[in-house]
Amino acid sequence: MSQQIVIVDYGMGNLNSVKRKLDQLKVASFVSSNPDEILRADKLILPGVGNFTKAIGNIDQLGLRPVLNRLAFEKKIPILGICLGMQLMCESSEEGKAQGLSWIEGKVKRFMVSDPIKFKVPHIGWNSVALRNNSPLMKNIAEDAEFYFVHSFHVELVDDNLAINTTTYDYSFVSGFQKENIFGMQYHPEKSHDAGNQVFKNFIEL
Repeated sequence: MSQQIVIVDYGMGNLNSVKRKLDQLKVASFVSSNPDEILRADKLILPGVGNFTKAIGNIDQLGLRPVLNRLAFEKKIPILGICLGMQLMCESSEEGKAQGLSWIEGKVKRFMVSDPIKFKVPHIGWNSVALRNNSPLMKNIAEDAEFYFVHSFHVELVDDNLAINTTTYDYSFVSGFQKENIFGMQYHPEKSHDAGNQVFKNFIEL
């Protein structure tokens, strides 16, 4: 029986590029903002690009917070947050005063680089990703594989043991985490060629 992979549409983000990537990998998926459809998902992808406060506001306005919480903690299906989607899983962000989904103990911090000419913010482009704690999402991913980033904020975890990736841009920051069935990555696997394809394949096989 085929699995239901739902890409959550909360009005912000890179929905089409994620959908196109899954289509290229011959993986059936659909985009939805309907709580009933989302609740039937076997796996969930929470993409996103944009403002943390606006995104949380949209999620609450659409009535998706209780649905997402149920899938994360009662049904415990695999959920993948990408870029802003990863940040929304945390408790709060310096990008406003909204309360995040609070699935992960941690806050989202603005990049505070030592040299804004050398290290431009937003951090845009390819960067290597170091492997940290074991995760099935990192199966067949080479140490220091390169992924594509576009972001001005990054996650600061309370428990560093949840980090599965770190990346250095002036200083080291968490670029991937896992807490049981909840996965987050700051980079964009849908824009990261072979390494990104492997991440999606690993997620599909969970």
